[in-house]
Amino acid sequence: MDLTQTLTPVVTIGLNQHPNRFDYSMTELNNLAEANHMKVVETLVQKLDKPDPATYFGKGKIEELTQVVIDDGVETIVANDELSPSQIRNIEKATKVRIIDRTGLILEIFANRAQSREAKLQVELAKLKYQLPRLHTSASQRLDQQTGTSSGGGFTNRGAGESQYELNRRTLENRITHVNHELKEAAKADQIKRKQRDRSETPTVALVGYTNAGKSTIMNGMINLYSDNDDKQVMVKDMLFATLDTSVRKLALPGHRHFLLSDTVGFVSQLPHQLVQAFKSTLAEAANADLLIQVVDNSDPHREMMIKTTEETLKEIGVDHIPMIIALNKADKMAVTYPTREGDNLVMSATDPASLKALGEMIKEKVFKDYQTRSLLIPFDKGELVSYLNDHANILKTDYRDSGTVITAELNGVDAKRFEKYLLQPNEPQ
Repeated sequence: MDLTQTLTPVVTIGLNQHPNRFDYSMTELNNLAEANHMKVVETLVQKLDKPDPATYFGKGKIEELTQVVIDDGVETIVANDELSPSQIRNIEKATKVRIIDRTGLILEIFANRAQSREAKLQVELAKLKYQLPRLHTSASQRLDQQTGTSSGGGFTNRGAGESQYELNRRTLENRITHVNHELKEAAKADQIKRKQRDRSETPTVALVGYTNAGKSTIMNGMINLYSDNDDKQVMVKDMLFATLDTSVRKLALPGHRHFLLSDTVGFVSQLPHQLVQAFKSTLAEAANADLLIQVVDNSDPHREMMIKTTEETLKEIGVDHIPMIIALNKADKMAVTYPTREGDNLVMSATDPASLKALGEMIKEKVFKDYQTRSLLIPFDKGELVSYLNDHANILKTDYRDSGTVITAELNGVDAKRFEKYLLQPNEPQ
């Protein structure tokens, strides 16, 4: 966070309806507020079976909240649940300050962090869908076409008595249609890029998981180990939703095992449905991956809930069928031995080279298991093929004969088929 930026003082509020995860949920809400350049000066909670339909909190708690706002000079209230339009209006009327709910807070963070055109469109779409059901009618907003008494005057293209509410709703719906169209065009461009990558038969691996679990740190560690392009590091910041844009880098494990590694947007509990839907195209890198690496902050006492949140979100976007490695990260903050592996789980630290190498070995096992060992006889006048193999295959042995170069190499499926006619015949000595 930029410490020079003025922090908005806020009070966070929440209803304890689910004791098993309430404390965790409120801690996360405070972290989200901090990520939105807010300073939490107080937290008020109330235990109720269900929210008050008019004011969320009960009457007495609303009075206490109003006093806290006055005493602490609070400018904004942040609620842990999604509020109805009437609850927002009634709380603001009682406290005389702005209130946003959890969904609105996450939308604000996403709007501030989006960098690419596609991410900005996705956030705008989510905000529009969030706003649409929150429009409300008001007698003072009624526009009477016949008398033209509204500030907008008479509009001949509107039906009699059309209200500001109806105009606002139509404006939002038109904008939603327009943004959807732009996103479809952007998605087509992304699909072309992915198809080009698919034709190259380069496997794809996607980092997924909870926000701030260390995905970007792992990405940078893998770039340091398996790429010559250190300038392609991705941004790392100790903050929820530090980045929203998907980054993709081409890496090479030993033996010319090339693969694409992508760092996707992080998840959070109660991630607004509008954002899950809007970010499907951003998460397409995960949907089209050959392997997922779920990064988990193993030092966090709520890690099991984080794993569950991630898996539920992946299921919602239809990405629950892809093979997965679970990287139990931040082991350096714990009294445990690392790196240690148990099945598809790896206890590791993103800042530890040995951990990153162990992760690379697991990627190699999962992604390159179908490589085939072939012995090829390449004629001397096909030197470009020898160069290609040296650049793209794991060469196990090279020999020379009168008829050409004999190369024994590990090939992917596409190259194995491509070089079929150069296969060394069984009766030929190797």
